[in-house]
Formats: sequence, C-alpha cells, structure tokens
Amino acid sequence: MFDCNIKIFNGRKNLKRIASLLIFICFAGILGACGAKEENGTKVVLTTGFEKDEVFRIETISCKLPELMVYLTNSQNQYEGVFGPKIWEADIEGTALEQNVKDTALARIAQIKTMNLLANQHGVELSEQETEQAKNAARTYYNSLNETEKELMGVTEETIVTLYSEYALANKVYNYIIKDINPEISDDEARTITVQHILIKTYALDGTGAKVEYTESAKADAYARAEEVLELAREGTDFEELIEKYSEDNKGTYSFGKGDMEKNFEDAAFNLEKGQISGIVETEYGYHIIKCINTFNREETDANKVKIVEERKKEVFGQEYDTFISTLTRNLNEDLWNSVTFIHNPEVKTSGFFEVYGQYFKE
Repeated sequence: MFDCNIKIFNGRKNLKRIASLLIFICFAGILGACGAKEENGTKVVLTTGFEKDEVFRIETISCKLPELMVYLTNSQNQYEGVFGPKIWEADIEGTALEQNVKDTALARIAQIKTMNLLANQHGVELSEQETEQAKNAARTYYNSLNETEKELMGVTEETIVTLYSEYALANKVYNYIIKDINPEISDDEARTITVQHILIKTYALDGTGAKVEYTESAKADAYARAEEVLELAREGTDFEELIEKYSEDNKGTYSFGKGDMEKNFEDAAFNLEKGQISGIVETEYGYHIIKCINTFNREETDANKVKIVEERKKEVFGQEYDTFISTLTRNLNEDLWNSVTFIHNPEVKTSGFFEVYGQYFKE
C-alpha cells in the first residue's frame, strides 16, 4: 500500500504523537480557493454548478458529502479513542485541531480520487477479484454501522463500495508506477550507527508547550554543566550513570542513518569510533555529549536499505503525480465545505474503515 505520511503537527510535543494515528497523504494541496486563475498550469475555476452534496470536483470525478463524512468521522473517532473528546480543545499554532483534521480528510480523499484519474490515464483497472474484494469489504464495514451512524454520515453500502474501490485503485496505480524502481543501496549509504548521548538543554517550554530559548547567561551555565559532565565521562565515569543523572532527554540511546538527525549531531556521531566520546556538540536542543556504541548495525542497516528504497519509490511517484495534478481543473464547493463539522453523537463510534480495508487487501 502506498504510504505517504506527512507531519502536519510541528507545534507542541504532545500533539506530535497524534500524527502517527493516521496514514496522512504526502501530496496535499490539490484543491484551491474559488476564482478563475492558473497556478503552475493548474486551472482553478469558480465554485458554481455543483450537484447536491457535491463537495468538490476534479475533472470528471467528484466527491459527495457522505464519502467525505466517512473519512472525517473515522479520523475523529480514532483521535477520541486515544485522547478522549477533550482533544478538540487543542490547537496547532493558532489553528483548531478539528480544522486540521478536517482539512487532512479533504486532502486525503482528493488525492485518492486524483490517483483514480491517473490510473485511467495509465489504463490501470481493478480485476474482477479486486472488485469483489471491495464489495465484500464494503459489506463488512457497512454492516458494522448502526442506524444512527448510517443516517448521520448519510451513507449507503454503495457509498462504501465506491470508497473501497477507489482506494484499491489508488494503491494499484501507485504500485504500477513504482514497480520497476529497485535501486541498489550500498552498506555505506544505508549505514546505521548506535550512540548514547547526554543532553543539557538550552531552552524551556512555556505554558502552551512552545520553546523559549535560554538567555545568554543561562546558556553559559548550561555549557558549564556540559563541560563538567564531559570531564566526568572522559575520566571513566559510567556513561549510563551520567545519562541517568544529567541528561535532559527522555531517551538515552539512538540508532539512526545518514540524514535522520540534525547535521551537527549526525556529523559528530558518524566520526566517532566504537567506544569514543565526542566533545560538546551544539544543536537547536542544547549541548550534547555523544558516545558511540556501534559504528555499524547490520540489522538496522538492512532495515534502513528498505526504508531508503521506499523513499526513492515515493519520490518517483511524487514527480509523476505532481506533474499530473498540475494539468487538472479542480473545483471546491466552498459553501458546503465550510458547513461541514464533526458529528458529536455518543452513538457514532465507527473508526474501523481503513482497518477493514486492510483485512481484505493485504499486501
């Protein structure tokens, strides 16, 4: 299955965990505001002439409100299932979390439908077996809904069949486009090392969870503490004890490859020999003292090769996808879109839409 994750939360630390709950798309921005204009070859037209419950139209394919509500309601209930209903009181850099989730649901379904247009261009279709799988999955999911859920989302079994069929076709065209992408990744390129580190922070968090940089005086004090810890480490004090006593990171050991960490930290770590301890390394988080545990982790390196190959495949697909969407006319029904809200009803608990898909379309 294509896995296009994006980080939509760059604010508070506790909200970063939320992003991992859902499989978010990496090629958002398909739909634009109303008005007749052209941007990079993409035609954005006036939001007029919509059918009833039509949220948007991209060329010959459109999204109806019940389809969007399936995506949105499942996302809403996944969040609430982990964090509780009060999660919607949070905001991301001044934007309500509910609006973030709503925008993501719109972008996600827009991408799926756009990929169906791309599938048509490549002549990619579902087989009879895949079509039957979509119908069986739809039957399973639809039968899991209670009458209140069906009514408030406005869905029929045919709605769910359409969504699963489009989702399956989007996955199929992704796999079709990247099928011949199998780059050779060397051990050096994928090399993963393991280090321990001690962090002395140069920032604090305010009441909203935002970073507040230390004053120059406070940074000087932090550097002096880092020097003291470094001296203890070089004198032979057990490094794990130093981590436990002095480090202000909640994690003491990291395994990573090139490009995974902040440059200063990564450069220092990759230049260490096994057992060697670095000097004081400054990053945006503060002052680090790094000890190399392993200069080459075979298992992690092999896993990183797989990750790099997948990233290359996404890049290839992304290039074709971006070129394709730049030629499309897209049309958003802003009045209807602005009226869309979460369903707040204790009987609406459905959250297994994508889980059911996974049961019938196993990779």
